[in-house]
Amino acid sequence: MGEKLRFVVVDGYARAGREELAAGGASSGGQLYARMLEALAPGCRVDVVHPADPGESLPTGAALADYDGVAWSGSSLTVYHDTPEVRAQIEFAREAYRAGVPQFGSCWAAQIAVVAAGGACARNPRGREFFIARKIRLTGAGRGHPMYEGKKSVFDGWISHDDEITHLPPNAVRLAGNDFTHVQAVAVTHEGGLFWAVQYHPEYDVHEMARLAFCRKEKLIELGFLPDMAAADAFVDGLEALHADPADAALRFRFAIDEDILNPDVRQAEVRNWITRAVWPRRLARA
Repeated sequence: MGEKLRFVVVDGYARAGREELAAGGASSGGQLYARMLEALAPGCRVDVVHPADPGESLPTGAALADYDGVAWSGSSLTVYHDTPEVRAQIEFAREAYRAGVPQFGSCWAAQIAVVAAGGACARNPRGREFFIARKIRLTGAGRGHPMYEGKKSVFDGWISHDDEITHLPPNAVRLAGNDFTHVQAVAVTHEGGLFWAVQYHPEYDVHEMARLAFCRKEKLIELGFLPDMAAADAFVDGLEALHADPADAALRFRFAIDEDILNPDVRQAEVRNWITRAVWPRRLARA
């Protein structure tokens, strides 16, 4: 079925943020999402847009309603900062809600989903959650939600964020959380559209988390995650070694990583379910 689907990926990073990632050998948020969608829906068409860039828009002749799904990456922006880069993305989400196009996304996307529908976010008083979000637990609503079909009730996920959802908008449901972040997943229905979003990152793999850690080394040392640059380099190198050999038992033990993280079929179940349970039904209804 996937050959007929058409997605637009919203890369939430501003140009400076994308350049910082590229300099550290990391893929951009848009690239990560495009690759994941192409793997989960073979043959699909994917357009990547950057609403944070002045003058950026959909491809010539395209309208949001033409797409089967909107997928959002993470971002290094702050959703409660009133800047043109943030306002443009909030309005993009609102337009997608009104167009009725199913939306999905990670991290920044969860915050955009709620703010665009009238909710609120703030800095997490516990600080930065980085590397792995441990023991994410589905709520009662989450256990019955189609996004989590086939997912365990407790699992881990890649994570990197400072902010959190504090107030859900009307017609929003908290689907998951952990001890660090109360809202790890949310489903929002607003103005005829839906947005399923997670605070963690199913689009990452071990290599991409290693590159993100490389890009954030100074910040991780400043926040006390790592004692010095030598430890930061060893952390990155260890992750790259695990990426090269995912069966290495010593490295899996060192980082406390299991199939929740390493197996893409498990890690990306939410995205696959979004395509199956939200994107395809709308597509078939329009046929």
